[in-house]
Amino acid sequence: MNMVFAARVIEWRGPAPFYFVPVPEEQSADVQQVAAMATYGWGVVPVEARIGEVTFETSLFPRDGGYLLPVKNAVRTPLGLAEGDEVTVEMTVRL
Repeated sequence: MNMVFAARVIEWRGPAPFYFVPVPEEQSADVQQVAAMATYGWGVVPVEARIGEVTFETSLFPRDGGYLLPVKNAVRTPLGLAEGDEVTVEMTVRL
């Protein structure tokens, strides 16, 4: 399952800051349709994502009926991304 969406980078404060891109409602609904086939536990869904020129593998975190795409420093730093930046994400759910 392939999808493209735009959203803003958010910061989640915890013991250490984490950055995510919230998956929009429409695309989250699409992910939910295949989540049972893709998840390896705890509701996380493995994906391959691309932001700009950086392609990376991660897992979507379920949150409030939708999903959050984690954006590690290894992705954010080369792209110069910060909280509030709008990004376009190309994403494939790995089944």
